[in-house]
Amino acid sequence: MVTPTVGVLALQGAFAAHAAILESLGVATVEVRTADQLAPVEGLVIPGGESTTMSMLLERSGMLEPLRQRLADGLPAFGTCAGLILLAAEIRDGRDDQHALGMIDLTVARNGYGRQIDSFESDLDVAGLDTPFHAVFIRAPRVERAGDEVEVLASVDGDPVLCRQGAVLVAGFHPELSDDDRIHKLWLADAGL
Repeated sequence: MVTPTVGVLALQGAFAAHAAILESLGVATVEVRTADQLAPVEGLVIPGGESTTMSMLLERSGMLEPLRQRLADGLPAFGTCAGLILLAAEIRDGRDDQHALGMIDLTVARNGYGRQIDSFESDLDVAGLDTPFHAVFIRAPRVERAGDEVEVLASVDGDPVLCRQGAVLVAGFHPELSDDDRIHKLWLADAGL
């Protein structure tokens, strides 16, 4: 069996923690900082971090358009926190020059739950998991609208926090900060990786 290679966008954010989880699951990973590194990967994790900074770095590095194209061609993607924001169709309260890649039909508000001091943890009932997943929310985005094609897999107080559409899975929390690898496994299975 051929081991898939998954890229972890490594421009900013918690990319090393995602790579460690994927490698513990037997997945070959590569840190992606250039379009050449993006080209051969079979899936991509876009980690948490600061979404406006990541958007700017994608543009400056020349990766924005190659990434758009790979995603449009069906590259499976898993976005967490800032990754959710970047993959969304619409960003409310973002900067005018911030890019939304439009890969999942969501409208999101950056820092929708408040500032750093408002960060929180919650045990989530996730569709497809037998027991709750302990989720860490840090300056988390809030999903304000989910389109008809979006499957909501988990919510907090009625707000979607784990969503799937086609080959894209997004989380408003940081599964890489948990000792629980089930969200990564869920994405790998969905993506056929």
